This record gives sequence, C-alpha cells and structure tokens, in this order.
Amino acid sequence: MTNHMKLADIGPVKEADLTFGDLTVLVGPQATGKSIAFQFLKLLIDTGQVKQQMTRYGLDWKGKWQDFLDAYLGEGMHSIWSPTSQIQWGGAVIAADKLAHKRNPKADEYMFLIPAQRVLALRDGWPRPFADYSPGDPYTVRDFSEKLRTLVEREFGQSERLFPQKGRLKSELRKMLTAHVFGGFSLTVDKIRQQKRLVLGGIADSLPFMVWSAGQREFVPLLLGLYWLMPPTKSPRRGKIEWVVIEELEMGLHPRAITVVLLMVLELVARGYRVCLSTHSPQVLEAVWAIQRLRESHADARALLKVFGASGKSANAMQQTAAEVLKKELKVYYFDRQSGKTTDISGLDPANPNAAEAAWGGLAEFSAAANAAVAKAVASKGN
Repeated sequence: MTNHMKLADIGPVKEADLTFGDLTVLVGPQATGKSIAFQFLKLLIDTGQVKQQMTRYGLDWKGKWQDFLDAYLGEGMHSIWSPTSQIQWGGAVIAADKLAHKRNPKADEYMFLIPAQRVLALRDGWPRPFADYSPGDPYTVRDFSEKLRTLVEREFGQSERLFPQKGRLKSELRKMLTAHVFGGFSLTVDKIRQQKRLVLGGIADSLPFMVWSAGQREFVPLLLGLYWLMPPTKSPRRGKIEWVVIEELEMGLHPRAITVVLLMVLELVARGYRVCLSTHSPQVLEAVWAIQRLRESHADARALLKVFGASGKSANAMQQTAAEVLKKELKVYYFDRQSGKTTDISGLDPANPNAAEAAWGGLAEFSAAANAAVAKAVASKGN
C-alpha cells in the first residue's frame, strides 16, 4: 500500500503533499484542512468498506459525488469540492466519480480513525450505534461510535470492569492512567433496570458520565478505541488494520495525562501500525523532537522512557516498545492558513530559516515571544 497522498484545491487546502511515516503529525491553525486530509486518507484506503457501511445503514448518494461528500464528510461539505479539485494516491489521479460509484467489491478495512468529536460517541455514558446519529453527521464519527458499541457489548461481554483490567495495556500504562487520568477511580459497567452505562467508581459511590471531568469524558472514548486496537492476544494488531489516525489526542487533558497517551501512541507504532496524529499541543512535537534527537545520538530505550516519566520495574516491559520506536520514521507537516499549502517541518529545527519549521508550525511561537520579551526587559533593566 502506498504512503503518498496529494490534495489540491479542496476547501482550505490549496496543495497538500504528504508522505506518511511510521508516525506522522499534522499541525496548523484550526480549519486549515487537517481533518479533511485524514478523512480523504480514510476514504482512499478503505473505499469499499466505507461505501459498504454507508449502504448498510441506509445512506444513498445515487452515485453522485456531491451527495457522497455530504453523506461521508457531513451535511453541506460538498461545497469544498470545485472543478479544479484533485486527489492523488501513490502518484495516480483518483477520479471523484470512481470513489462515489455505488459498486466496489473490495470491502476490507485497513484504517481505524479516532475523530476529534469522539466525546459524541457516548450518550448517557454508553456508546451510540451508527443509526443513532443524524444523516448529516460525518461518517467517521458514526463509524467510530459503532466500533465502541461493538467492543463494549460483545468483546467485553459480561465483564463489569473496563479499567483497570489485567491483560489490557501494560502495567506501567495502567499505573500512569490511574494516577493522571482516573484519579484512583475505575471504569465500570453499571446496569439500571435494562439499561447499561459506563460509570467511574472506586473511591466513593459510582459517578455517572455527566459528572465526570471534561478530560475523563474526552479520554474514555479514546481509551476504548485504543483497547480495540491493542487486543489482549498474541496478535499485535487488530485484524487487517494497518493505519491509525487520532485527531487532537490532547483534548481536555492535563500535560501529565498527554504524556501517558503519547506512550500509548508509541505502543501502537511499536506494534507496526502506521500512526497519524493531528495536534495543537506543543507537547506532542516536543516528544517527536526528543525521539529524533535521541535516535541521532544512538541513545538506548531507557533514555526515551525517561522522557515520558516511565521508570521502575513495571517500565522494564516497555523497553522493547521504546527500542522499536527509535527505529521508526517520523514526519511532521504544517498546514498554512494563508497559502493553503503544507510544509514538511520534520526536522523541528529552531534555527531553520524556514519560519514554519523554526516555530514548529506555530506551536512554539508564544514560548519564543515570551522568552524574547523577558530577555529584552531583563537586559534593558540591567543596563
């Protein structure tokens, strides 16, 4: 499968030239096309499976590209497509009418996408089925929600505790999540009459979904998605899934919690998934920068684990994960609002003459400005 996609004149994206690494991070201001790029990537990789699911749940676009875009991207999104819009995949131009064609025999799924709107996947503390959404809602949100529903209702079966659960995630990750996300609480299934719901319990009475912290509401759908991707079996990956996309993994989370999520992302990379992230958090790029610098200096896995605060006996099991990550290719792309073009800033070099790379796609601008202002003020006072 190719790892090269180009988009031209699609909504805010005038030109996006993306070659995906083992871990790829997209940065840039809001509404610059990062999510659009990921949704088209999903469509290119899983064309048959997407159309099969849409047809299964009664979405009918009658083979028309504009109607297909509204059904897939969300109501009104056909407006991002113009006569000059173009998609390339592996160097070949992909005809829009081909993507919208009703027939496509190949229906295997190779990508799992965790959307930024993942909090919508839970209603009253339970994953919503695909058909529970409005026909105008994006396909990726509905599909993610349906996968979570399948996970908790079928794979977990009669299990009441979802976290912490032995066999799900490495012990160091469970320990860090307990401390930095769940605050000592466990995630369990509660049953009221015939209705099930997810609750937090363990310190006092069970806490229903609506009284969770914002970070916990954002994180639990992400956790369940990661559960789905990391089955407790000898197989490192789920089925035929090769690609994982996580949009804005930092949403609602304290920096220490973001650190744990990044460790889980590295676990995905070590398992052989090709992982793609979008982010507005400088902490994510700091992690990428650290991995690159450690690899250049031929550091060992323990040095990488120290970056993430993983230590002690329980962290020893993660050394193989860290060692694998240090062998991987990392890519970072900046989506520029003014030009509508992408720039490869994978070097993350603060001294680079390209302002986009020097400022890490804008994520380091405030820090640099604050440092410069304080240094100037201190120097002038000293004189």
